Amino acid sequence: MPNSLIISFGEMLIDFVPDTAGVSLAESSGFLKAPGGAPANVACAINKLGGKAAFIGKVGDDEFGRMLVDILKQNGVNTDGVCFDEHARTALAFVTLKKNGEREFMFYRNPSADMLLKDSELNMGLIKQAKIFHYGSISLISEPCRSAHLAAMKAAKKAGILLSYDPNVRLPLWPSQDAAREGIKSIWNEADFIKVSDDEVNFLTQGDSDKEEVVMSLWHDRLKLLVVTDGEKGCRYFTKNFRGRVGGFSVTPVDTTGAGDSFVGALLVSIANNFSIFEDEAKLREALAFANACGAICTTKKGAIPALPTPADAQDLLAKSK
Repeated sequence: MPNSLIISFGEMLIDFVPDTAGVSLAESSGFLKAPGGAPANVACAINKLGGKAAFIGKVGDDEFGRMLVDILKQNGVNTDGVCFDEHARTALAFVTLKKNGEREFMFYRNPSADMLLKDSELNMGLIKQAKIFHYGSISLISEPCRSAHLAAMKAAKKAGILLSYDPNVRLPLWPSQDAAREGIKSIWNEADFIKVSDDEVNFLTQGDSDKEEVVMSLWHDRLKLLVVTDGEKGCRYFTKNFRGRVGGFSVTPVDTTGAGDSFVGALLVSIANNFSIFEDEAKLREALAFANACGAICTTKKGAIPALPTPADAQDLLAKSK
């Protein structure tokens, strides 16, 4: 069995979602708690799709933190890199789904345990076993987590591990829009693979994501693959030698939470199994179609981790749309 371990680094938290769709947080009379945090969602997606994932991060030594680690274990994710903080709480986010299935966020982190991960707490042995090291940008917002993030990336890079970046922009968490742009771009040129949404391209470039030259302003020479997700329209891909678009799937969205994470998890499983995908356009297109199907299925149920599809779910959707 080739080494296909994918490590996902960053935050895991509790999302509180209104039990009624299409209402604001103020109007909601009740909330359902759901595990969340993009890197944790990605780790669960990888395992559900037959890959091998580990999660590195920190949660509070509280009921919610223990619940989240149990959920990772139930999903088959290696938790050897998870720390508990006795003095800080697990982060909470209230996420409301508007009528169109799009989200609004309100975060409770003051500071939360995930922000307090120190580089001395990193499981370096686990990091060095990986084939891919995946991360977002929320772990760059404050110290000491930022330094831990940079140390983990450096160790992964030194060990020859592929670096995967999904910035996952959450503006309410940053001090300002400029700070977000600067923080997200501060590690941009380290990544081998980057996935951004069309909205994130608009935000990062302050240009129009429909224009190829705007997207290509995000290219750097170490990149093997840049993917721009366009919601239900599918995605666009850019490599050193080829570029193109893979169409999406028409589904009835209930909750878009986790769709991007499901997409990333699916694509990382394909990459971990075959690094030559960066040079093989047919294989890449096949992997992206599969990832698009996973993202689409994830929007048809509430919550991120509970909505993650199996390979059979994705194959069914691919077969139906042929």
